[in-house]
Amino acid sequence: MDLQILADTPPWEWPEGTDKMLLGILRDDQRDESDRLLAAELGGDYTVINDELAHALLSIVLNGEESEDLRARAVISLGPALETAYIEKFDDPEDVLISEKTFHGIQESLHELYMNTDIPKEVRRRILECSVRAPQDWHQEAIRDAYSSNDESWRLTAVFGMCYIRGFTAQILEALENKNENIHYQAVCAAGNWEVDAAWSHIASLVTTSLTEKSLRLAAIDAVANIRPQEAAEILNDLSLSDDEDIVDAAYEAMAMSGWFPDDDYDDEDEDERVLH
Repeated sequence: MDLQILADTPPWEWPEGTDKMLLGILRDDQRDESDRLLAAELGGDYTVINDELAHALLSIVLNGEESEDLRARAVISLGPALETAYIEKFDDPEDVLISEKTFHGIQESLHELYMNTDIPKEVRRRILECSVRAPQDWHQEAIRDAYSSNDESWRLTAVFGMCYIRGFTAQILEALENKNENIHYQAVCAAGNWEVDAAWSHIASLVTTSLTEKSLRLAAIDAVANIRPQEAAEILNDLSLSDDEDIVDAAYEAMAMSGWFPDDDYDDEDEDERVLH
């Protein structure tokens, strides 16, 4: 299958052997950069990632001869596999995307590379953003250092990391007031993930204000349901009447995830059957 056609095809419809095709492209340093970038992006998908692809991606990250863009893209693609392995703990072989040996090898390699401050900034930032998805002891200090930086891109990386690493409530609340839209967005996600009650008023106002940028509003909908599920229920119920299908879907999903709204009360296929109990 052509690589671009593959990119335009839902991953669950990818043909057998897709992992081998992507592996071949990643290993071919004579291939066009654009092809390898796309292969690196697709290679991290849950449907294909395995030990071989993970090692190929890691090899690119570790190779100083590769381009900064390709190294950064490759390390980000390792994130889903790391997060799944961290959550599942290798208890069920069917849920394992990569082996335990590969998992720990990636963690060790990324930590060692991150400590090398001579590598390109973008690669180093992406290493931190990838590795926090499987938390380790060194992450807290790394995030504190990044957040204290005068470089706004490092501060963005730090706030992203706060969604995965505990202990940053004060920084999350501070970041909610940041004028940088990306930092603000990540702060909303982090506040929702850690159920930061002091963030309730700020995030609830983002939900109820139609002028809130859409992606931020969707993140805020998820967050309020985590922070105060019962109080959020009335707000989310009102949003279920929105003319925007994305807002409606997010509201119902948030209510279901919070336990306030039964999963079987929401039917994507028939909006007329939506009933709130």
